[in-house]
Amino acid sequence: MIRRYADFLFLAMLLAALVGLFSVLNDHFWSAQTLNTVANRIPSLALVALGMTFVLMAGAIDLSVGSLSALSGAVFGSLVVDHGAPLPVAFAAALLSGAACGAFNGLLVNWLRMPSFIVTLGLLEGARGLAYLTTGSQTKYLGERLGFLQATLPGAGISVAFLLTVALMLVAQGVVTRTVFGRHVVAVGTNEEAARLAGLSPARVRAIVFILSGLFAAFGGLCHVSRLGAADPNAGFGLELSAIAAAVIGGTSLLGGRGSMLTTFVGVLIIATLEAGLAHLGVSEPMKRVVTGLVIVGAVAAEALRTRWMIRKGGQAH
Repeated sequence: MIRRYADFLFLAMLLAALVGLFSVLNDHFWSAQTLNTVANRIPSLALVALGMTFVLMAGAIDLSVGSLSALSGAVFGSLVVDHGAPLPVAFAAALLSGAACGAFNGLLVNWLRMPSFIVTLGLLEGARGLAYLTTGSQTKYLGERLGFLQATLPGAGISVAFLLTVALMLVAQGVVTRTVFGRHVVAVGTNEEAARLAGLSPARVRAIVFILSGLFAAFGGLCHVSRLGAADPNAGFGLELSAIAAAVIGGTSLLGGRGSMLTTFVGVLIIATLEAGLAHLGVSEPMKRVVTGLVIVGAVAAEALRTRWMIRKGGQAH
């Protein structure tokens, strides 16, 4: 049992060590206000990272999620502000825009046999352009129209958005570990040809994970809109890199076939804690980016060394 959750336990200890370090370096870091602030800021990144984990486990990558996040917010903001659409209709349309773009990614990757890196890189630009066109390159101010996502539990200070994110993480973890589809994702990411010979459809699996990635990105964009009270077409820049970093820190393999929603979520918490701790120490924004970048490179390097070690041991990296 301990071996099964070794990655999670290691990451949990690393997170605790970070919290302890910043608490020693700054007396004001360890407080309910700081912890609540960190928790309530992460839903947009966490949701995108969960969708990214599905894609990475299937042996692909999705670089469009930051732009899809902005596009979903733009669709919601435009429908509500410019067209007076009811909130449920605008909310559903925003989620549908993410799913449709994810389906488009899957279509090109499967039917045209194009690398997912190239396809999603193209949509990264295309979806950003659509976000600008949808909003007229203007921020749409929404006030408290999505305020229910930022409503907090009495006495706890934890937002509804954070609780929904945790719930979706647990559902996604169950899908990966306890469903046939989860096993198919792992099989396709581990060895696509072997999965095909076993009667699986890699194209179907990839299509579904890209749609899921689009949906998670769209919901993440709506959480961002609710926190800011506005739909900004410039939102989500660099979000795809942070999502990949969180997944890799959480032990998801860039080669496919291995990943965990639970550890990806802890990876998000590590990134958020690192950023919050550096801010409390007064570290400048450029230096914060340098430190975060070094952590990302370190996580990728550790993953590469782990894969190499497993190959040398005669095993197969999962």
